[in-house]
Amino acid sequence: MMRRMYDKVLELAGRPNALPILTALSFAESVIFPVPPDTMLMPMVLAKPQRAVRYASWCSLGSLLGGMTGYALGMFAWSLISQFFFDHVPGFSEEGFAHIQTLFEQHNFWIVFTAGFTPIPYKLITISAGAFGIGFPTFVLASAVSRSARFFLVALLLKRWGPPAQAFVERNFGLVSLTFVALLVGGFVLMGQL
Repeated sequence: MMRRMYDKVLELAGRPNALPILTALSFAESVIFPVPPDTMLMPMVLAKPQRAVRYASWCSLGSLLGGMTGYALGMFAWSLISQFFFDHVPGFSEEGFAHIQTLFEQHNFWIVFTAGFTPIPYKLITISAGAFGIGFPTFVLASAVSRSARFFLVALLLKRWGPPAQAFVERNFGLVSLTFVALLVGGFVLMGQL
């Protein structure tokens, strides 16, 4: 099923109305959809590299608005929808949700930021941030920075280096994103030490 969804997303990337579809996919992935928008962003940038910034901007906006929707669902409707998510949405489990709550209590900004940039299911974080009452400004800031950084990095790498960059990112996305987060956190720590 996941492979069929992935193939369908790639097919949609070639359509004339691909930009609104990309934005909608980014929105949906932040709440419930299991296929990341990168799968559509990449072929769109490869086809029209001159539009890389535009595509990354709309992808980021859709994702941020979807993240806010996930936050609102968590805050206002979690008691009504939790069982559906645990039963039917990949990435959700009661154990995982409890673990995320513990992490949020210690590092709320960094949890949202890391999930927004890495392959960690962002939808799990958006909904749980609302359910656990994480400060909305903190959530929006961490989401905006991390999601934009992720999509702009992918788009600009593909614009600059084309298909070889796509192959590298697809093979090593987890490692690339975790390395970036580690460097960013290290930079903040270093600045705090100065």
